[in-house]
Amino acid sequence: MTSDRPIRVLVVEDDPVAADAHVMYVGRVAGFVAVGTARTGGEARRVLDRTPVDLLLLDLHLPDVHGLQLARSLRAAGHHADVIAVTSARDLAVVREGVSLGVVQYVLKPFTFATLRDRLVRYAEFHAAVGEASGQDEVDRALATLRAPSPAALPKGLSAPTLERVTVALRDRTEGLTAAQVAETVGISRITARRYLEHLVDTGRAARNPQYGTVGRPELRYRWVKAP
Repeated sequence: MTSDRPIRVLVVEDDPVAADAHVMYVGRVAGFVAVGTARTGGEARRVLDRTPVDLLLLDLHLPDVHGLQLARSLRAAGHHADVIAVTSARDLAVVREGVSLGVVQYVLKPFTFATLRDRLVRYAEFHAAVGEASGQDEVDRALATLRAPSPAALPKGLSAPTLERVTVALRDRTEGLTAAQVAETVGISRITARRYLEHLVDTGRAARNPQYGTVGRPELRYRWVKAP
């Protein structure tokens, strides 16, 4: 950062539980401070009229206005805060429209603290870039800070759609699942389920523990590990 002043964030979210969680998340990232919350677009406008804000953490589905409509009206009114859009929608047309309205990042719900932290840290690097670029490379580097790294390639024989289904199955069962239970839930073989589960363990997203109490060799139970 080029100054000691933290980046001021307004959380715009109509769900009070989610709003409180997002404020807490922002407060856990060095260099950021949540200056308030707004539950509607109208409330967000009133806060911005009286409070300096650098960044909106903006839910796109508000009770009184779509988030992109709010962003457009804020630009017209002279507010220049950047926007990280928070949404469960996956419509790429909405993503393209948001780019022209100051949306610098999209975070898909539900997300973990680690996901938001990554986006905020990248935004901080982008926000700190000042002065005149020496050339195209420096401009490219500044813009690249906003982009998340490409996901690592999966091991041979594993597919992203099946991994997502296994992940969802594991997340939904806090007590954990065996490979056989995952296989039945997802509709794959037990051996295949074990391969995906072991990949999640290897990448730190799941933990395995032996399940005792049955005759013979104990069966492994896999449990989703939440990001820190």
